Amino acid sequence: MTQPVPPSQPPQPQGGQPVSGNPYASQPAPTGNPFAGQQPGTPPGNPFAGQAGVPYAPVPPQAPARANAGLGLLAALGAAVVAAVLYGVIAGSIEREVGYAAVGVGFLIGFAASKVGGPLPVVGIAAAVVSVGAVLLGQLIGMAVIIADVRGIGFSEVFFDHFGDLFSTWKAGSDFMTYVFLVLGPVGAFAGARKAG
Repeated sequence: MTQPVPPSQPPQPQGGQPVSGNPYASQPAPTGNPFAGQQPGTPPGNPFAGQAGVPYAPVPPQAPARANAGLGLLAALGAAVVAAVLYGVIAGSIEREVGYAAVGVGFLIGFAASKVGGPLPVVGIAAAVVSVGAVLLGQLIGMAVIIADVRGIGFSEVFFDHFGDLFSTWKAGSDFMTYVFLVLGPVGAFAGARKAG
């Protein structure tokens, strides 16, 4: 239901009386340009207005977040190869595994995958799966480094020519901690994906 609106009052002539309750109606209009001292194209209050070579430009809007699972998986695989090699070389050099290194492998993979692939849940899951393989590969590389050093033969001969024997040796020598390190990789991958996202 609508209510009738009373007609508006016409403004009164200027004679020192306020027009329709406007206290500023009796004041004279300002004259002159208050921005006359500024350079053209600069906003008021710009601290760089007097400097040459600093143009005023609006800040562009932030680009939308990427969401590409395929690129995230490729980044995870690339980071996995690099992290596995580093993990294996470190483990082989000190002749022991370090839990922080397994977490670091997963973190690197998860961070790279989410940074490139975006904050998709599938990217984090793929990074976790890939990190298990990377930690396993790192363990095998570390074992190959140790065997090559003990036997006095080349790493490539142990790793590439006798990979089946190397994997059998890993399987026979694996204990509870071996599998704990495999689980630490995905934990690190989820942490890295969350940090990047």
